[in-house]
Amino acid sequence: MRLKVLTPTQTLIDEPAIRIHAEGLEGAFCLLPRHRDWVAALLPGIVGFTTAEGQERFLAVDQGVLTKRGVEVLIAVRRAVREDDLARLRQVVDHEFRRLDEQEKIARSALARLEAGMIRRFLKLGEQKI
Repeated sequence: MRLKVLTPTQTLIDEPAIRIHAEGLEGAFCLLPRHRDWVAALLPGIVGFTTAEGQERFLAVDQGVLTKRGVEVLIAVRRAVREDDLARLRQVVDHEFRRLDEQEKIARSALARLEAGMIRRFLKLGEQKI
């Protein structure tokens, strides 16, 4: 199978895999090359896969969607972090997701200030016409 993990800003993984396991809304599942086509909504958690060389790899994902069509498996998520050492993955996730959360808070704050400024200007325009 060909595994591709996509985030809004990058292709995190694009490599062959012989087994993929993840957790969806209906529970945990495993995909093998001859399995039928599949679509699943993913829960935030760990996605594991076995490379063509037989090595286990891991990534932490935010909620997203997994689709298997033929030999291609696409995982589309908002955020994902790859770390091949499962023990270290939690530390990486905590650090990376907290950093991204802080960036989102800053962006939301800037947007709120812009919206408030626009509303004040519209109110002033309305007062000038009266």
